[in-house]
Amino acid sequence: MNATTHPAVLDLIGNTPLVRVTRLDTGPCTLLLKLESQNPGGSIKDRIGVSMIEAAERDGLLQPGGTVVEATAGNTGLGLALVARAKGYRVVLVVPDKMSTEKVLHLKALGAEVHTTRSDVGKGHPAYYQDYAARLAKEIPGSFFADQFNNPNNPLAHERGTGPELWEQSGHDLDAIVVGVGSSGTLTGLTRYFRTAQPKLEFVLADPVGSILADQVLTGTHRPAGSWAVEGIGEDFIPPIADLSGIKHAYSISDEESFATSRELLRAEGLMGGSSTGTLLATALRFCRAQTKPLRVATFVCDTGTRYLSKVYNDSWMIDEGLLARTQYGDLRDIVARRPDEGGVVSVTPDDTLLTAFQRMRLADVSQLPVLDGTRLAGVIDESDVLMQLQGDPAHYGNTVSSAMSAALETLRPGSSIAALRQVLDRGLVAIVADGDTFHGLITRFDLLNHLRKARR
Repeated sequence: MNATTHPAVLDLIGNTPLVRVTRLDTGPCTLLLKLESQNPGGSIKDRIGVSMIEAAERDGLLQPGGTVVEATAGNTGLGLALVARAKGYRVVLVVPDKMSTEKVLHLKALGAEVHTTRSDVGKGHPAYYQDYAARLAKEIPGSFFADQFNNPNNPLAHERGTGPELWEQSGHDLDAIVVGVGSSGTLTGLTRYFRTAQPKLEFVLADPVGSILADQVLTGTHRPAGSWAVEGIGEDFIPPIADLSGIKHAYSISDEESFATSRELLRAEGLMGGSSTGTLLATALRFCRAQTKPLRVATFVCDTGTRYLSKVYNDSWMIDEGLLARTQYGDLRDIVARRPDEGGVVSVTPDDTLLTAFQRMRLADVSQLPVLDGTRLAGVIDESDVLMQLQGDPAHYGNTVSSAMSAALETLRPGSSIAALRQVLDRGLVAIVADGDTFHGLITRFDLLNHLRKARR
């Protein structure tokens, strides 16, 4: 592939639609959403991917056959991979381990090499994603370190592209823009553009709880950074290219509110955005509802929600993370990850085949399944039961679940103690929580570990 050609996909970046929110309570204000999810790479970061790579080519920093290296929470990496791979470059990315599976798979599908590192360490630690990427860039011959946190072509993409588009699409009538800060390219670029186009326009910062940025804006100082599940925005330091001067209001939004707002946007408006979109929209709604006069406010659907199907839009993951409210019983039922009364149980019947059981285990990423005869618990089958039945003959996949399941069940009542649960788990068994004929679910070691992790918070 010739790295000097101009791939057609690059012409699809930018000029994204601007739509009005009509089914959410925006107080006296008009709230507009710029759908950056409609870029070919699915996010606003496509813009800086083009800007940084083409500037590096012009400046001779990236030569044919070269390698693009970057630290990314996902979307910048996708934007860089889209552009760089289309132009024929090798791409090496370092990502924190809280990144969604969909993003990692998308990066690999584009041909990027992905290095995963810790998300629980700060700047200066050798495993910190930016330090890790900088080290790789020094080790790889012919590499260009995109360095979005320091690269002036990051905000330039928004100063020359996003800002003018938004101003034109809004009919030159905007009072405020709600933004999040990751590398701060969007905020800085828009601040520079609107300083001339509309000097009275105010910026509103949307920041995850745990990030230091809202504190810094509101008080001029900040507490130590915490942790947050939202991807792509929030920082534990002030990005070097950040221009915070235009920010007049700042809101700290919890993970719970961010994820819930993302899901509400899909239900109400039919727009599927990621977790950072939830943070921006939650902030925009709070800001709009607090106004006493009608303002025109804009924010962004930063990226497509299809790359968060395993997180934001997955009830089981949301429950595991404590981000989705569920009934609390004060007994072992609170530890069950997949409850029958919530429709979360993945099960088989006695008459299903072993192949069906195996496929459902694989799809749900579990190693055992309850066997339900109607609503009655008839048994449990795990991967060792299936393996024993096969005995080297794949034809036995057609055998019924009833031929392999464990029917002599040892159950725990919901009110049993944690000590009793531990005794079952310590014997290498899965705990079955049942009360007479009423099946409440299974508890694995992982479920107990996750319960203890949430209790620690």
